[in-house]
Amino acid sequence: MPIIHLPYNYLEELTGTDRKTIIERLPMIGADIERFEDDHTDVEFFPDRPDLFSTEGVARAMRGFLGMETGCPHYTVAPSGVTFSIDPKLEGIRPFLGSAVIRNVSLDSERIETLMGLQEALHWAVGRGRGKVAIGVHDMDTVTGPFAYIASPRTRSFVPLDFEEEMTLDEIIQRHPKGIDYAHIVDQFDLMPLIVDTQDNVLSFPPIINGELTKVTGKTKNILLDCTGTDERAVITAVNIICTALAEGGATIESVEVNGTPMPSLAPRTRRVSVDECTRLLGIELDAPAMAALLAKMRMGAHPVGDRYLDVTIPCYRADIMHDWDVFEDVAIAYGFGNFDAELPASFTIGREHPVNIIAGAVRRIVAGLGFVEMMPFTLTSERVLFSNMQREPAPGALRILHPISEEQTTVRTDILPLLMETLQINHHRELPQRIFSTGDVVEGEETFQKVAAVSIHTDADFSEIYATADALLRELGLVYTVEESGDPAFIDGRRGDIIIEGQKAGVFGEVSPAVILNFELDQPVAALELDLRVLRA
Repeated sequence: MPIIHLPYNYLEELTGTDRKTIIERLPMIGADIERFEDDHTDVEFFPDRPDLFSTEGVARAMRGFLGMETGCPHYTVAPSGVTFSIDPKLEGIRPFLGSAVIRNVSLDSERIETLMGLQEALHWAVGRGRGKVAIGVHDMDTVTGPFAYIASPRTRSFVPLDFEEEMTLDEIIQRHPKGIDYAHIVDQFDLMPLIVDTQDNVLSFPPIINGELTKVTGKTKNILLDCTGTDERAVITAVNIICTALAEGGATIESVEVNGTPMPSLAPRTRRVSVDECTRLLGIELDAPAMAALLAKMRMGAHPVGDRYLDVTIPCYRADIMHDWDVFEDVAIAYGFGNFDAELPASFTIGREHPVNIIAGAVRRIVAGLGFVEMMPFTLTSERVLFSNMQREPAPGALRILHPISEEQTTVRTDILPLLMETLQINHHRELPQRIFSTGDVVEGEETFQKVAAVSIHTDADFSEIYATADALLRELGLVYTVEESGDPAFIDGRRGDIIIEGQKAGVFGEVSPAVILNFELDQPVAALELDLRVLRA
């Protein structure tokens, strides 16, 4: 999750109260304070609230939460007369563009730092590492409209940001630090995205780097914003969040016509919610006016419709409100989690350990007794970790996340072994040997079940070691098994075996393939096993 840098002076200026009050109440809106410094604090917010990834956004939220300025903010957007055209050749490359003109900005060092921090945080949370959305911020007074978003030959050259020499697009993705980091997004295309003005000056090479010509400095007064990407909704979300943040800092927003369509509108949206459903879910008694007052603290507009419904006005920057329950969560935050009464459950029951936990506990004790240290890797991961790095074909029953918050968390794990390999990668600088294991849920299709996996990395890790580990585990579990030659591409041919129990494959073990080891940036032999624990069900 992104760490947001909040300068005290700027935060107090925007909020209208002292830093002590802000810091005391900030955790109540979902912030985790990382550290305090003399002139700033660093705060971590959940990825579902990208509107809080700037000092301006935090100040806006705090003014409402503290009761200083409540209700839905409204932003005026005037036409700028600026136009953008989009090259049809970008359709299969990076087809969507959002833009705005932001005038009368005041950019001292703190505000520039806040703007750049917001840009990078949005690249992570909304842009999925710039693959989905990339943001360009330009000094508008250095270029002339109309502007064009074109598909350019790779031989086109310009001076990239923080460089003094012209470089071709090919040279940028090979030599520029940002080009090296993000080349994988565009390198497969014959043509590349480019933003130019009417005099053919290059503003930006999205999603890689802006041009030095339009560099934003403390002297910048007017900004041209561009957001390009592969997801139109995400592009508009990024535009709305940046525009409203700068508007909170005193700037004025003007629309740009993109292929004839003016944007942004910054208009709020409305939805009708049930007071009864909210009170049922939260367990507190609220009438429509009380619920409306709580939502006003969260910077939403709310108007009672009779006694049991509210028409809620949601600001354009709140991309996280997708369901009525998201509105109810804001009601709970405004009510204050500390104000909920603690109660014992209405019914009294005697619990017992679930059979799944009994099995998992037995497995843990055995594997720990064999000298392995238990890990608890995340349940969510990526197809790159699960399949590509392991040289395995994607599982047909893999459960993918519809709206992932990160490109590293797109899929529910189907195996545990890849997550252990990733753990070794994270800890590659630690001393050897490392022997770790994990047991837990995996999901295939609509079924959730359990697996155990173990890995050993050191200079002498081999087939014999992991075969002995697998044999000891299966023997202690009372399982009768045989071993057949495996075809699992994650392991070395001839040094891998499938575990067969009652005629069915129940697991695999062996020496991990050198290609897989390199995919996880490791440099020592790895031996590993994985076992499906459904074989232990009664």
